[in-house]
Amino acid sequence: MENLNTALLLMVVGMATVFAILLIVINLGKGLIALVNKYAPEEAVPSKVAANVPAPIPGNIMAAINAAVTVVTQGKGKVAKIEKIK
Repeated sequence: MENLNTALLLMVVGMATVFAILLIVINLGKGLIALVNKYAPEEAVPSKVAANVPAPIPGNIMAAINAAVTVVTQGKGKVAKIEKIK
């Protein structure tokens, strides 16, 4: 019975140690993130002017896209917006 008590005590001490070390690692990580954000903030990206409007999509391509969506979704889908991915 004494061996079981020793084993349980060792298990509890080990689990508590791991838990404490994990808490320390988490708090050090949060502190490092706060420190980096304070002294090296992310650079603001200038927003692009809306003057570069893409060319409109031709009607035949728009019709093909609508037809494809209708076929794939069996008439349940609807095209709300089409934009070119850069």
